[in-house]
Amino acid sequence: MAKVTLFFAALFIAIGAIAFFSTGANHPTALIPAVLGVLLAIFGALSFSPDASRRKLFMHINVTLALLGFLGTAMGLIEWFRMLGGIAVKNPPATESKAAMALLSLLYVILCVRSFIAARKARLV
Repeated sequence: MAKVTLFFAALFIAIGAIAFFSTGANHPTALIPAVLGVLLAIFGALSFSPDASRRKLFMHINVTLALLGFLGTAMGLIEWFRMLGGIAVKNPPATESKAAMALLSLLYVILCVRSFIAARKARLV
């Protein structure tokens, strides 16, 4: 799961960079996905450990960060669906960035939970 974490970290960094530069590098809040990506990359790299408890700790930190990322951007996802329906939104690029972050965060959380369940089942057998 650590490799998957690094992949998602790269996606978050890319979203943040694209959003930041597409706004003319005027809005530093567009880098929020990149900040999440950097944190995921740091803790994902730390989870490459032979020690199972250390690996578990850092992966739980990552899934918590991603869950917070989803909760913080869930309204952007709702706004994005409204935008797709033809309703005008205040800032379309920000809405798209938040929606992308929300979708990726949710997907990452789902993958982590599935991995945690599989690890627990394997441990019980």
